[in-house]
Amino acid sequence: MERDKRNDLSSSRKRSFTFGAYGSVDRFTCGDETRTESAESNILDILDSPDSERKPFLSASSSSQRDTELFEIIEKLQGSRIDEQRCEFPLPLKSQFSTLGGDLPLVLPSKLGGYWIDPPLEKPVDVSPTSSHYGFDPESYDIMERDKEAKIYHEFFRSRYHHSFTAVDPSLGPLVLSVCLEDEENKLRVILRMKECSLHGVFSVSLFPNIPSAVELAKMLCDRVTVSNFDVVCYLKAPELITAFDEHRVSPNFKFGILWQKDGQFTEEDILSNNEETEEFKEFLSILGDTIQLQGFTGFRGGLDVCHGQTGNEAVFTSFQGRQIMFHVATKLPFTDGDPQQLQRKRHIGNDIVALVYQEGRPPFLSDVVKSHFLHCFLVVRRIQTGEEKGETSYQVSVTAREDVPPFGPALPDPPIFAERSLLRDFLLTKLINAEISCYKAQQFSRLELRTRSSLLESLQAELSTRSQCMMGHPSLSGVSSSEGARGASEGSGGFIENFKRAIRVRSHSFESLGVPRKIGGSAAQKSKTEKDGDSDKSPGLLPALSDSLCTTELRDQASPQEVT
Repeated sequence: MERDKRNDLSSSRKRSFTFGAYGSVDRFTCGDETRTESAESNILDILDSPDSERKPFLSASSSSQRDTELFEIIEKLQGSRIDEQRCEFPLPLKSQFSTLGGDLPLVLPSKLGGYWIDPPLEKPVDVSPTSSHYGFDPESYDIMERDKEAKIYHEFFRSRYHHSFTAVDPSLGPLVLSVCLEDEENKLRVILRMKECSLHGVFSVSLFPNIPSAVELAKMLCDRVTVSNFDVVCYLKAPELITAFDEHRVSPNFKFGILWQKDGQFTEEDILSNNEETEEFKEFLSILGDTIQLQGFTGFRGGLDVCHGQTGNEAVFTSFQGRQIMFHVATKLPFTDGDPQQLQRKRHIGNDIVALVYQEGRPPFLSDVVKSHFLHCFLVVRRIQTGEEKGETSYQVSVTAREDVPPFGPALPDPPIFAERSLLRDFLLTKLINAEISCYKAQQFSRLELRTRSSLLESLQAELSTRSQCMMGHPSLSGVSSSEGARGASEGSGGFIENFKRAIRVRSHSFESLGVPRKIGGSAAQKSKTEKDGDSDKSPGLLPALSDSLCTTELRDQASPQEVT
């Protein structure tokens, strides 16, 4: 009977849990949270381990026991995970809200931990505007660079005569080396691209009796290099491919969620169900950016529909220091009657990395109240009255992020209160951008990013090697089309999912150019469609082997992408 009730409940209300660029419903069984996490980690460990180390679920000696464990795992993965998705305030705390006097903190920690809060709750916040530390210097805040080495090749190499080399190291994997002689300064500039990172160095030519070889230069930058020789790259479009790889993480576009939390709202369902915008909330949105009509909008759309109105009619958009920012405002996204969890809204906001929460009244925000694999940081803003007679309007700010997200600037003033709208805008936009860049260093994002970079570098090395041999008239590669070689340079950059698709797409073309057939299941019609999709820039078919090892294990617990229009 209990199982029947649970199944009925799961069919009527499924909990929204977001993955990547896709709106999704997570179906897990209710029950002990620790047991479920253990089941998931077992599967991830098996999928992440090398083929030689994988052990089958079933063995001849203990088939009955393992069979039982397997079906328990399957039941966990296919059931309803409603209870453990629910995140509400403890009942004693909830009952005290109506009796507590004064201003409550903007953010409260999760009872399960795992988040840091700034300013810390242990430190009392002085909200007096007469404090000597009140305010901040906007000139002292800079936007973080996600990849400092990304534009060096474009800036110093492409405008000068240079050489590039490729190799496959037994321990380090594919390597791509670029060397440039700067005659005017008598220097050698070198970039070594590896799976983990790119190393950049500048050496004075006067230090060497003769110009070092490619192997010697590579070992100067990394003593773990063991290859004995590099192959010269002589493909004419190599600079375009190398530039596309170096800058694949650089994107001038950002998207952030905006949640509106009214007094008395403590759950995700309450916050996402707000529809009518008050004048106070509209005034705050006007600080962040302009309200634009989505129909026919030509700027960065952040995944919103600008043709058919399927994601609402309006959005908030702004440009800041050469960057375009689209806000996913919950109240402007489609509202679905009869859906208490508002999956249409959760689909966009839950797939952002950073969200801003605006509070009306004094309801504190719980760090993990919004369930998402991708939301790693929240900026919480509350409008308050300051001044001797409490007649001046100011905004109090707090930040909370997962514990593996490194701290980021700009630092909150002491007290964290802003009276000027322009200062608040500059602070929030800078803080939001830096928050997302810092979130990429969290464990979930960095692991996916490393795999994406490794796949792209492997594709780049194979492409450069193949095209160079083709240029030199290698007989087995004479039929390779030169038009495919420049694909990587023209494709978008910046987002995890976009880069992942690009890595798989470029890799599949490299395999085909080397004569390795691509595995495609299904009928001939499906094969034709997949090949057609492979030539499209939007949604290429994934290779089965890679989709099993990357999609299944990574997209489920990794972080949100930046979408490219």
